[in-house]
Amino acid sequence: MDPRSLTPALRVLRLCLHLLMAGLLALAVVRAVTGDTSHVTHATTAHTVAVCAAAVAMGAVYAAGSLLPRVRSSPRAAALWLAALWAVWAVLLWLTPDGLWAAFPLYFLQLHLLPVRWSLPAVGATAAAAIASYVGHSGGPNPGAFIGPLLGAAVAVATVLGYQALYRESERHRRLVRELMSTRAELAAAERHAGTLAERERLAREIHDTLAQGLSSIQLLLRAAERALPEGSPAAEHIDRARVAAQDNLAEARRFVRALSPPDLERGSLAGALERLCEPGPGPRVRFSASGEPVELPTPYEVALLRIAQSAVANAVRHADASRAEVTLSFMDSAVALDVVDDGRGFDPDAVAAPTSEGGFGLPAMRLRAQSLGGTFTVESAPGQGTAVAVTLPLPAGDPPGAPPAGAAQEPYGADLGGTR
Repeated sequence: MDPRSLTPALRVLRLCLHLLMAGLLALAVVRAVTGDTSHVTHATTAHTVAVCAAAVAMGAVYAAGSLLPRVRSSPRAAALWLAALWAVWAVLLWLTPDGLWAAFPLYFLQLHLLPVRWSLPAVGATAAAAIASYVGHSGGPNPGAFIGPLLGAAVAVATVLGYQALYRESERHRRLVRELMSTRAELAAAERHAGTLAERERLAREIHDTLAQGLSSIQLLLRAAERALPEGSPAAEHIDRARVAAQDNLAEARRFVRALSPPDLERGSLAGALERLCEPGPGPRVRFSASGEPVELPTPYEVALLRIAQSAVANAVRHADASRAEVTLSFMDSAVALDVVDDGRGFDPDAVAAPTSEGGFGLPAMRLRAQSLGGTFTVESAPGQGTAVAVTLPLPAGDPPGAPPAGAAQEPYGADLGGTR
């Protein structure tokens, strides 16, 4: 583990482990130097030197492993270091029974640095070596020889494994929090983008329904007044200038409406925008096809059909678990139709709430878009049988492209303003 990633509590525990190892090795050296070797029959100078040398060697190996970053990052390097440390400890254990106390920090090191499948056998081997050393130096088995090392091993295993479980749970919660924050940021960005697009469409409708319609009416009235006046009269000249000014401002209003149309339509036709919508990506395979002779559609028609297609494809990707979907745009003599079909799990259309006066999301919003342009919207679906969404917008025969549909309550924004697009 990178020391920079350690919390204050873990830094304290790590320092305590270092101090424990140093203290236990120092205890073995002190007892060897002072001659307090009651378990040794004849304490000699050579034996004392050997115990001190083994303790110093073990301390040096421990210090080297603690300072080497590779031991903390590589399981193989950690295993080699622990094997070397254990070998030196075994020598110390053979020389003096005081070496068995170093088994306790070894338990924690083995459990921390080795995988569970290796750490538990390593702890067992360490406990067995400690017990064998105690029995060998004391001359016979006794309950204390078994209880101490085994109890210490059990406490170490419970402590380390419990901490690792808590750490994994903490990391899981931390990842969930990060994902939640990322999702909230993406949702906020999507809401801002959706709000921007909605405001663009609202402004386009307002410009069309107020400024553009008014200029169109002024232009028609001025043209009628110009025809009623004698040719060449001064008033006719002023009316002609006013009519030209109204026509120029009407063209400017049209440019505003086109500029406020969805960005997907700015780079080409509706068919091109739908084809880009069906480009390969994560999720089901979506195919686009067009039939009939393409005609120029009013901006509100293009906006409505594009938005409905986007919503239907999004439903197939997010909710239907579909493997493929097909988007079809059909140009007919008197209407334009859009069909989106997927092979997903389907649903019960009757269970979908009806649209409210404030609009809504999903199917209600699609239905409102179609109905606002005098069109029809149908959904065919059943659980396990996929979904088919069909939209038909009428184009009355005889009307120029961009004229409002017959029976529409209000001329949609972006339609023909004054007879030309």
